[in-house]
Amino acid sequence: MEIITSVKAIGPITALNILIYTNEFRNINNPKKFACYAGVAPFKDESGKSKSKGRVSHFANKKMKALLHLCAATAKKSIPEIRDYFERKTINEGKSKMSVLNAIRYKLILRVFACVNQDRCYENNYVRPV
Repeated sequence: MEIITSVKAIGPITALNILIYTNEFRNINNPKKFACYAGVAPFKDESGKSKSKGRVSHFANKKMKALLHLCAATAKKSIPEIRDYFERKTINEGKSKMSVLNAIRYKLILRVFACVNQDRCYENNYVRPV
């Protein structure tokens, strides 16, 4: 719980839900699997020549997705690097705000799983030991 809440914008309620839904990282220990479970990972609908925009699954855990959305909105306001990322993607590149928020949700999931898998608290300027 302490490791998860060390990631900025992740609060105790979101951390508790992540622990519950992953069964303390026993059932889901991969960030891509958790992103799919939480409805953050987009799936492309392609068949032959027809291609459509990537969409998220409707079978996702809506409660977890809502909590991650609140964390992403908080991160967008309070973390300077994520604020810059959001502005660059929406203003300069013309992406939709919801798709960028979805990418921020995924970034937060990656940060949580990286810290848990390495058994360390989040550091803003982390340098990998050689």
